[in-house]
Amino acid sequence: MTQRGKNYIEKAKLVDRTQLYDLEDAIKLVQETARAKFDETVELHVKLGVDSRHADQQVRGAVVLPHGTGKSLKVAVFAKGEKLKEAEEAGADFVGGEELAQKIQQESWFGFDVAIATPDMMGVVGKIGRILGPKGLMPNPKSGTVTFDVAQAIQDVKAGKVEYRLDKGNIIHVPVGKVSFGDAKLNDNLKTIIGAIIKAKPSAAKGRYLRSVSISTTMGPGIKINGQKLTEAAATKVEETA
Repeated sequence: MTQRGKNYIEKAKLVDRTQLYDLEDAIKLVQETARAKFDETVELHVKLGVDSRHADQQVRGAVVLPHGTGKSLKVAVFAKGEKLKEAEEAGADFVGGEELAQKIQQESWFGFDVAIATPDMMGVVGKIGRILGPKGLMPNPKSGTVTFDVAQAIQDVKAGKVEYRLDKGNIIHVPVGKVSFGDAKLNDNLKTIIGAIIKAKPSAAKGRYLRSVSISTTMGPGIKINGQKLTEAAATKVEETA
């Protein structure tokens, strides 16, 4: 059994584990439970009513958070020709082709947070897929990281683009900002990512889609959110914009 510190135990007492909080109340509470001396990341955890073992029930995508994540991300771009120059001018931290792939393969170098590749470089990148994949760094068209528009892709990442995808337990884990963001910014970011996840619901998914939703700080207790209300709010928003 995991041993919890005194500080964690005291903060956990603020949370009613049997209650499903409204989003706004959960956001206030997650800030109260932040216990570290550093500016903790606020994380969203969503268990979905799908089976990730089936191709037609995969949930994966990316979205730019209105207020970013609060973290400065380093971007590596695999490209050639004019696209190398375009990537450099757009603010990529590392650019290259086969030599960049070799550096990763031979030196186990991972000095970047996001990898972007032009479609004509996927043959090269694919050779190190076994290395990039387990670390969540493999470029993917669904997340917008395989594209010829490298400038836009870099801009999106630097602006706070986050990727969401199911793990083996059918759960999505994604950062949504920092505790210091405050109520309004965290609310905007959470509604954006939750709305994207709801919109990405596979047609093959049956029954309740949002099985459980919770937020927490990096080192704080989980706070359960009323997923039914989130689903209803998303449906209302769709009807209003239709």
